[in-house]
Amino acid sequence: MSALTLYHSQSSPYVRKVMVLAHEAGLARDITLVENASGSPLDPGRIPVAANPLGKIPVLVRSDGSALYDSRVICQYLDARAQSGFYPDGRRKWDALVLEATADGILDAALLMVYEHRLRPEALQFPAYVEGQWSKIARSLDLIEDRWMAYLAGPLCIGQIALACALGYLDLRHDARGWQQDRPALAAWQVRIAARDSLRATAPPDT
Repeated sequence: MSALTLYHSQSSPYVRKVMVLAHEAGLARDITLVENASGSPLDPGRIPVAANPLGKIPVLVRSDGSALYDSRVICQYLDARAQSGFYPDGRRKWDALVLEATADGILDAALLMVYEHRLRPEALQFPAYVEGQWSKIARSLDLIEDRWMAYLAGPLCIGQIALACALGYLDLRHDARGWQQDRPALAAWQVRIAARDSLRATAPPDT
């Protein structure tokens, strides 16, 4: 048994971010996965609420029984454990953190869109709310296309990992929106980074 246990769902983009970093840092084999630890705001399901009272995954339990959450905390822990350098020094560090925050914000909005359709009765669904969430995503993608491509061409960092997972989730859950339209540089970058072994190993199921 490894010293690290990760409560895991293959379709969670936040879990994927953790696992991509783990693969890149050479720690994936040190983590035991507790799979299908999924739930929702209405029902925590198999999420270990005793470890994370917020009822969210990922949750990383260490050998002493203490738990780390959310994905940002876990990623920093794994990076420090492996000394892998995915949180760069100097100005590039702050850029990496801003890009990670933007990518996580894209995921937050995308997940709220999914919840609106899956969890709310059809008669109570609020289309304007869904479109408002998509507006956040579209603005973020436009900004990245316009201002971040030079940064994305640099060394791999947590911001790039988070963005790759966010774009993958858009493809999985909101492909009909066609986010790639009018964003050719970002779309081309996604193709390149998705070919990395870490992204291929953590690709979600097509469901």
